[in-house]
Amino acid sequence: MRTTITLAPDVVARLERLRKTRPFKDLVNEALRFGLDELERPKTKKPARYRITPVEAHPLRMNIDNIAEVIAEVEGDDYK
Repeated sequence: MRTTITLAPDVVARLERLRKTRPFKDLVNEALRFGLDELERPKTKKPARYRITPVEAHPLRMNIDNIAEVIAEVEGDDYK
């Protein structure tokens, strides 16, 4: 298809620099294909950023090395 388009000056300058390597028509088609591929590609969401805020913790009230003692202290001596 033949068509007339108006190119921005910065685009023309970039195409002119690359024109030395291959024909203008090929450069424009390649650039359009690449741009269209990018436009059609599904957008990936950036991972949500999060911040860890330190919490002031209180020291443990009991030694948790012996779990039976911990359960007895929390639930009373009659735990099952």
